[in-house]
Amino acid sequence: MGFRLPRIVNAKKILRASSPMAADVPKGYFAVYVGENCKRFVIPVSYLNNPSFQELLSLSEEEFGYDHPTGGLRIPCGEDVFVDLTSRLNGISI
Repeated sequence: MGFRLPRIVNAKKILRASSPMAADVPKGYFAVYVGENCKRFVIPVSYLNNPSFQELLSLSEEEFGYDHPTGGLRIPCGEDVFVDLTSRLNGISI
């Protein structure tokens, strides 16, 4: 079983971009913006290996590209969908 290296490499390019809020993200985590209100979530980098999260990255690339004016990684789904996915990735049921 493998993972799609190009998506991970592209995602890491995004994460290297400097942002004023980058200082408050702990090592091993990154920030994403989700939903219509662009709510900010700080999540583990390990999520990049998960096929479900990679699908969200693919959707993000299709909708927003990798050169977004705000400098943040936007995920094109509702907050409730994102919280459900991250809860499953953490092994927690809400």
